[in-house]
Amino acid sequence: CRAVVISGAGKMFSSGVDLITACDIRYCTQDAVFQVKEVDVGLAADVGTLQRLPKIIGNQSLVNELAFTCRKMMADEALSSGLVSRMFPDKELMLDSALALAAEIASKSPVAVQSTKINLLYSRDHPVAEGLNYMATWNMSMLQTQDIVKSVQAMMEKKDAKSVTFSKL
Repeated sequence: CRAVVISGAGKMFSSGVDLITACDIRYCTQDAVFQVKEVDVGLAADVGTLQRLPKIIGNQSLVNELAFTCRKMMADEALSSGLVSRMFPDKELMLDSALALAAEIASKSPVAVQSTKINLLYSRDHPVAEGLNYMATWNMSMLQTQDIVKSVQAMMEKKDAKSVTFSKL
């Protein structure tokens, strides 16, 4: 999993937006500013913003506006548009929350997390029927680990799932 945390102290311009659109989870502080700046320097954004941002935000008109005008997007708009999933009042709280999230994800089966990520990306770029077929094929080949058995056993024994030792990738 890739995640990014963005603090307002380091405003995100140009390649910063390119980089965050490649991340799985995006957090920011309430003073963060986002801007696709390439048009102002005579370029088209070329490291993924134009390809990923429309899928993240889901509003082609807003993406066009941001890319054509280089308008700054403030943190509250980034949150409401879906560019970031959470906004925090300060960097310390944001980092604490990001680390807690990372620990939570790390406590899960690596095979399950990686399989989920791969299937989310596949499904994003394909019709539902193709995504379902891919998932079925994926599960037929990837569910060979003992992670499911261990998880179910822990649940039956009323143990915390975090106590399970999962298979390595």
